Amino acid sequence: MASLQTSSKSSPGWVFFCCCCCLPLLLTSCLPLKGASTAHDACRLRKVNFQQPYIRNRTYTLAKMASASDKDTDNRLIGQQLFVNIRENNRCYLMKRAVEFVVKDVLLTEVKNQYPYVEEVAQFLASLTSELSTCVSNTGFLSLRISLLLLNLRMLQAVLGENGKTKAIGELDLLFDYLENACTDAQKKGGNKKKN
Repeated sequence: MASLQTSSKSSPGWVFFCCCCCLPLLLTSCLPLKGASTAHDACRLRKVNFQQPYIRNRTYTLAKMASASDKDTDNRLIGQQLFVNIRENNRCYLMKRAVEFVVKDVLLTEVKNQYPYVEEVAQFLASLTSELSTCVSNTGFLSLRISLLLLNLRMLQAVLGENGKTKAIGELDLLFDYLENACTDAQKKGGNKKKN
């Protein structure tokens, strides 16, 4: 009788455990979703978006101005370290999330009054992430991994303080190039040529 009362008392605990722990694990299975091939197509931008000299020049000029004020030359927010263990077909999703972070947490803050062109560049980048709105992770594991990478990016920026925002703006040229390489067919055609 005592064991029956114990099991009936712990029954709500098991229900809670299954709903809160097991269900999310099942939902974030590492198996690809049914529409995974269409997800890859959704993670594409047109090359012409990046060939507009006006916005490219604005982005690069803004980056150059901010990098001149960057006091920390040891750390990098945007770089190849983002792509470690991320397959090529998932890099556009990663870059979409990185761009969303930079636009929301850096460009649309008080720094927009410190540098020219910030609002123009922010609008351009926001329009690209809007075009990528259907670009999603095809596995829960990948989404979690990318969220952790972006959390590291946020933490590094927070540790650097105001210089973290300056650094992020100073690396807009890298962000622009990595987004272009990850989300257009540039990498399949030999990549982008170095610009002088």
